[in-house]
Amino acid sequence: MSQVYYALVGAPNCGKTVLFNALTGAHAKVANYPGVTVDRREGRLIGNPDVTIIDLPGTYSLRVTSPDEAVTRKVLFSEMGTQPDAIIAVADATNLRMTLRLVLELKTLGLPMVVSLNLSDIARKRGVQIETARLAELLGVPVVETVAISQSGTEAIRKAVAMLPKEPSPPLDAKRAAEVIDSLDSRELYEDVTRLLRDSTHTHMTLPAWHTKLDAFVLHPVWGVLLLLLILLLVFQAVYTWSAPLMDSIEGAFTWLGEWVAANMPPGILSDLIVNGIIAGIGSVLVFLPQITILFAFILLLEDSGYLPRAAFLMDNLLAKSGLSGRAFIPLLSSFACAVPAVMSARTIQDPRERLVTISVAPLLTCSARLPVYALIIAAVIPQQTVWGLNLQGLVLFILYLAGIFSAGLVAFVMKKIAKRHGRIQQFPLLMELPTYRLPNFKNILLNLWDKVRSFLKRAGTIIFALSVVLWALVSFPGAPENAEGPAIDYSFAGMIGRVLQPIFEPIGFTWQMTIAMIPGVAAREVVVAALGTVYAVSADSDEATSNALIPIVHNDWGLPTAFAFLAWYVYAPMCLATIAVIRRETRSPQHTALIVGYLLVLAYAVSFIVYRLTLALTS
Repeated sequence: MSQVYYALVGAPNCGKTVLFNALTGAHAKVANYPGVTVDRREGRLIGNPDVTIIDLPGTYSLRVTSPDEAVTRKVLFSEMGTQPDAIIAVADATNLRMTLRLVLELKTLGLPMVVSLNLSDIARKRGVQIETARLAELLGVPVVETVAISQSGTEAIRKAVAMLPKEPSPPLDAKRAAEVIDSLDSRELYEDVTRLLRDSTHTHMTLPAWHTKLDAFVLHPVWGVLLLLLILLLVFQAVYTWSAPLMDSIEGAFTWLGEWVAANMPPGILSDLIVNGIIAGIGSVLVFLPQITILFAFILLLEDSGYLPRAAFLMDNLLAKSGLSGRAFIPLLSSFACAVPAVMSARTIQDPRERLVTISVAPLLTCSARLPVYALIIAAVIPQQTVWGLNLQGLVLFILYLAGIFSAGLVAFVMKKIAKRHGRIQQFPLLMELPTYRLPNFKNILLNLWDKVRSFLKRAGTIIFALSVVLWALVSFPGAPENAEGPAIDYSFAGMIGRVLQPIFEPIGFTWQMTIAMIPGVAAREVVVAALGTVYAVSADSDEATSNALIPIVHNDWGLPTAFAFLAWYVYAPMCLATIAVIRRETRSPQHTALIVGYLLVLAYAVSFIVYRLTLALTS
């Protein structure tokens, strides 16, 4: 039997991805569509490995308004590789007026289809009674009610999907399909939706009193903003306080491993590579895994509860002052995890200028890859004490995040002024659907959290491993000549490179060891910590090398001005190569990419210079 493909299509926030996990068991393959940087998630249908389900980006219509939605249209029109052989349309049962329009558009493609009315349990609680048999008769396709977060709630859709054809569909005429979709009259579509609802649903929909009261508080222009800031502050406090025991355990494990290898292997180049290259490098990064996991978990929790769209709506007026809108909030929030999905998420923004500005400022927001750098420096120079009942180290981390947020707003404001001067301002009003509050699906959160943690571990096991080995070679060869007076690293390739670069960074207080570590950091920011671990492990005494004591070294050797300047550099420093590559693909402009990298470099150097000189003056 040949492989067949079912496209999973639906509007944002309708539970489409949760349903995907239920149908596939979350055994998903995640990649990018050919030629674009939008995630493609594929999984084999449970019980039938010959059926592949493709989870497409959320869209309200096939008459698209953003590049992200355009991907869904192109896949359905077989313009991006494999043509779907059937469609699983997901409609929000609590908002059928909005989502049935997409179902009617999908029908025009002529592909076999089944409709899933998701969130049907919530719809019933709110007075929406849907006659699914009547709706199926009117639509001419199977219609089932689903509750994607429940195994029993997905049984009906499993049976309906099992009845879809198991053979490839005839080739679709993409040009003809596009002409049909583009010729549809929006007014007539909504009239059809109204008739469908009139003949198949009975609605006395009311929101619970607590829902209305909570929205009045969450969306309040003052209290809502304060709540958002409080949530962010609590997240950063948790990142430090909750992760400390696990970080100590991981650090102790790598210290023990390094000591065990050193004690059980004969001295030599292989032992040196394993202890000072691999263990020191990878261990320096993996120790921060608990902090990164906690940060990801909070973002996923806020997203799954229905809070994030409200935060976007709340921030619309504030972002408008900088030339952005609430549409930019969720892409920018994604930057706190990683700038790569943030840049990709900007595809949902209609205005090309706002999309470019969002991409330009996204790297200023603190991604999780910076967290190991921040955690190292903060632990080395900020005392472990309480201020106003808050952990001082967590408070400093919160201030660093605020510095990135403020800087992003300031840069966006400057870009708005430049665009206004050239007459390129085009404001689109923010129109968005606020989903109902719901209890987070912890199984779905854990699956997504594991995907992100696995991605980080993959980086540690591939990129960081490779760069740690390369850097170890650079700091180890060539060896010191006989009767050398200085440490061996002074005569290595890394030492030579560091001394060439040191005059450039000397005005901001950076040592040559720091400049060496920054080079592999271009590939991935968290590699800076691994590189520092490798450099200092090789150049330090044997006791220090085995313990990988980076925090005492930074505390004793750098000094407060240098440490603060290094923090300032990584608030603004250009992003990793992966992000630069994604920016190049999304903007399709080497000039825009070069300008973004250039302004970040200038900003990082200027702010680091000011911080270094100011701290030097205050501490002297």
